[in-house]
Amino acid sequence: MTTRTTSEGGRPRGGRGRAERATGALLNAVGALAPAPAGDLTFLLFRRPLLRGKVLPAEQAVHDRAGRDELLVDGERVVTYRWGDGERPVLMLHGWRSRASRFAAFVPRLEALGLSPVSFDAPGHGDSGGSATTILRNVEVARRLQDRYGAFHSVLAHSFGVTCAYLALREGVRAERLVAVSGVSHFGFLVEEFGRRLALTPRLGDGLRTRVEERLFPEVDDLWSRFDGTWRPAEIGVPTLLIHDEDDPTVPLRQAHRLRTAHAPHAELTVTTGLGHRRILAAPAVLAGALGFLQGTGEADSRPAPPRSDPGPASGALPRAGVGSGSGPGPGPGVGSGSGVG
Repeated sequence: MTTRTTSEGGRPRGGRGRAERATGALLNAVGALAPAPAGDLTFLLFRRPLLRGKVLPAEQAVHDRAGRDELLVDGERVVTYRWGDGERPVLMLHGWRSRASRFAAFVPRLEALGLSPVSFDAPGHGDSGGSATTILRNVEVARRLQDRYGAFHSVLAHSFGVTCAYLALREGVRAERLVAVSGVSHFGFLVEEFGRRLALTPRLGDGLRTRVEERLFPEVDDLWSRFDGTWRPAEIGVPTLLIHDEDDPTVPLRQAHRLRTAHAPHAELTVTTGLGHRRILAAPAVLAGALGFLQGTGEADSRPAPPRSDPGPASGALPRAGVGSGSGPGPGPGVGSGSGVG
């Protein structure tokens, strides 16, 4: 089922779009003269977040009262967080150029349900060490947290964190439910969208894909399938709530429809309006729908809705959502710089 909630309009991309086009133009110009160095620079920009998300004022109090610990993953120091006593843990997976504190609006509400939110800042993000992470590193951290706290009550993921969540659930992480917000459905989208936003030449785009295969994941066979959230859905099979804004400027709504189709009948979809890619994490109606789902109370809403023009299924209606204030400028690309997705 698809349900719907609305809010105010999102923020324009403006300056960020201009910076992306300027970066792409420079890479293309260098690529015409020196293809190999331009390809390496393109890969570097894709690979590293460059900017770290900071704890926002609305998140500070929740962030400060977390129990903190550290793990060492692939030689990188990873900061982990826990709220509550560790019983009935809920794993929260953030997106690119984001951090665990972006889930601050969820934390006290999850605690009120007797759940223990647990999360981490991925390598190269937040307070963790390193300069970048990968989907495999994030999954390894999730496994290590499961070793510490036991199987998860549920997983709550945003953006690139959704891509990581599907791989984790297919490869040993256990949870009873999944809430996937503004999710990237397949890893290949990250490379394609990075190239599209920078308007890279086909040569640079193909070179980036090759470098991802040969340098980032040389040990992985068929990574484009393995890192696809729609691959082997029967191996996951957990009840899933997908939440996505119809005007998300970072990850298009069709990514959510793709996941819903693959994981039917276990997945339902809530489509929001005007919450964009980031503010959606603190919108009151989104919080209410997600928490109701995690309690096992069924679908977020089943009331009929007016006809809609997008290519997805017919929708229902949720109460009008307010605009959250705690999500801030968190996620950027899936595995790249500020020009990508996640």
